[in-house]
Amino acid sequence: MRLPDDLHICRAGGWCVVEKGNMSNILVIEEGRKWLNHVEKALVPPHDLDCWSDEKDIGTVLKQKEYAIILLSLQLEKLDSFGMLKRVKLLSPHTPVIATSEIDEPSLIVKAVKEGCFDFITKPFSKEKIQLSIQLALENRHLRNEIDYLRREQDVVYEFDRIIARSPSMKQTIVTLKKFSGTDSTILVTGETGTGKSFLSGAIHFNSARQNKPFIKINCANIPESLLESELFGHERGAFTGANKTRIGRLEQGKGGSVLLDEIGEMSLGLQVRMLGVLEEKSFERVGGNSTIHSDVRIIAATNKSPEIEVAKGAFREDLYYRLNILRIHLPSLRERKECIKHLAYYFLDKACRNLKKKIEDFSPEALEVFKSYSWPGNLRQLANTIERAVILEESHRIQAENIILSEPIKRESKEEAITHAPVHSLAGQERDAVLSALEESLWVQKKAAGLLGISPRALNYKVKKLGITHPHWRKNT
Repeated sequence: MRLPDDLHICRAGGWCVVEKGNMSNILVIEEGRKWLNHVEKALVPPHDLDCWSDEKDIGTVLKQKEYAIILLSLQLEKLDSFGMLKRVKLLSPHTPVIATSEIDEPSLIVKAVKEGCFDFITKPFSKEKIQLSIQLALENRHLRNEIDYLRREQDVVYEFDRIIARSPSMKQTIVTLKKFSGTDSTILVTGETGTGKSFLSGAIHFNSARQNKPFIKINCANIPESLLESELFGHERGAFTGANKTRIGRLEQGKGGSVLLDEIGEMSLGLQVRMLGVLEEKSFERVGGNSTIHSDVRIIAATNKSPEIEVAKGAFREDLYYRLNILRIHLPSLRERKECIKHLAYYFLDKACRNLKKKIEDFSPEALEVFKSYSWPGNLRQLANTIERAVILEESHRIQAENIILSEPIKRESKEEAITHAPVHSLAGQERDAVLSALEESLWVQKKAAGLLGISPRALNYKVKKLGITHPHWRKNT
């Protein structure tokens, strides 16, 4: 829905207060008719005033309507005025309260401010005085709401103590990550898709000594191989067709900071060689360049594959694996941290409601039971998407089980089962594919192919003979 130009939305604590121009809804808690008339003359227009009567419960009043400002008299005859102040702040903590009183005592002013009042006005007050106080309170409210909105919109809280970790496995993971963040060593993060590898890599960076330097993410699976090298290392002008100007690579841009190589298992063997050089020599050259660029970055690598299996298959260089595997952390899947599911669900519910501008506060018991019993093969990402879809479908104030749409989980085999059920010839076939790939990439020059595979030419020659690989350009075929 498009709002008219003279309307704007002020976000506050999960509510949306629609204000027209400079108009705001103000609640006045004042028994003296004289002062009610005075406030009304000073503020109407442009504001709308509601006057509270002790015939109505204040809790009911505040639930029925959202107010931008509350004016509260601190010398009411029929009730404890500070008791009223405490209740108002409890029921509507984000609403600025302006206290008014005929008692001009410093102790009363100090107490009012300590109890949460934005301002204190002594009676009698002028029309200009109350208008200025209202204006300042509204500006303060808008500023605080905007700051809070931007913080919440960012949806990234990198403080370890605020990360949802209720299960023993996740608590231990956080303890380990805290230790890792205090070092400057290379880190390898493993875990299934959707377990939060990218997010927790960010937590490592933002809790390290490099926190004020860049944190750069590169998803190796999303960038074509032909572009990934330039993305990482940059290129010189004229390095290849279309290179019309020099480009600074991400490793150079991240100087002094951290670089996350997400899904590093998808990186080609040729690029793996270049990354090994970065880790060993702390330097690199741009594509098409000769100048050595020193690299002061911390590498955090993440993968949803088993590095050991990838090395055995020949798809990942063993020497690079050892360089990356200095500090290793494995993130538990969501089914291994079921104690976290309920708390994560409420977090994602709040996020989805803010994004979709809906007010849904809870889950039904049946919905929570669905979350608890499901295996969540897509982990946190699947949970977040499921809740977002449920928020879109839900029409009541809480998520019902019928709006939680889940697919049948794909049966996952353990590593032991995968090895047991795999064909006997699979490893040999994978090894042959890796050797052939390296030979093709190096134009069938065995010495270069051996370098790509991270083995000696002699070892490659042995594998070529064992696997029966031949090529017509070779002078002697086995």
